[in-house]
Amino acid sequence: MPLAVRYMVVPIAFSIALSLCSPSAAEVIASKSYSYFDIRGKTADELDRELSRRGPTASGSSARHPGATKIRFGGEATYIQNNGRCRVGNVKVTVHTQIILPRWSSRKGASKELSMIWDALSSDIKRHEERHAEIARDQARAMERAIRALPQQRSCEAMQELVSNESARGIEEHDRQQARFDRVEAVNFQKRMLRLLNNRINGRAGAK
Repeated sequence: MPLAVRYMVVPIAFSIALSLCSPSAAEVIASKSYSYFDIRGKTADELDRELSRRGPTASGSSARHPGATKIRFGGEATYIQNNGRCRVGNVKVTVHTQIILPRWSSRKGASKELSMIWDALSSDIKRHEERHAEIARDQARAMERAIRALPQQRSCEAMQELVSNESARGIEEHDRQQARFDRVEAVNFQKRMLRLLNNRINGRAGAK
């Protein structure tokens, strides 16, 4: 089953606050939360069916996935008007990520082999979704830097439009990076799982 990110991206809303003289400031606020969905099963096929039946869905699609990351961008900017020119004052970009992960609720009594397979799979799902959250945080920082570096304009209306266009470009770039990451992960999924299983098998053998 391929791993995938689900997006819930909200455009950045920018407010206008004018001042004659004020120092510039920038800030990125990143937050993260977790939620879980329970699955049951005593065989690999049962767990796979549960993931297909209970996993989170994508927006506009009924397909379900073993994990997901919902991403919400927000923020605000203020503008400083002085001597007939307008520039960006304070910039704040926020990004919240909610990571949705599976939780095996009927693990007790399962075979050691199935537990090992699940541990490898669930750790890979979590790593995958954590990386999606990291990409979002990195892009929020890049957006803050890009907005802060925008050139002065003749009016604050023009400055606001420039900021809005830059934020839209930033979100588009974010989506491209996330999609690129998913493509790479999908290609390498089988090799990655075999490597994880071999590492766990070798780790168990070394512990005996």
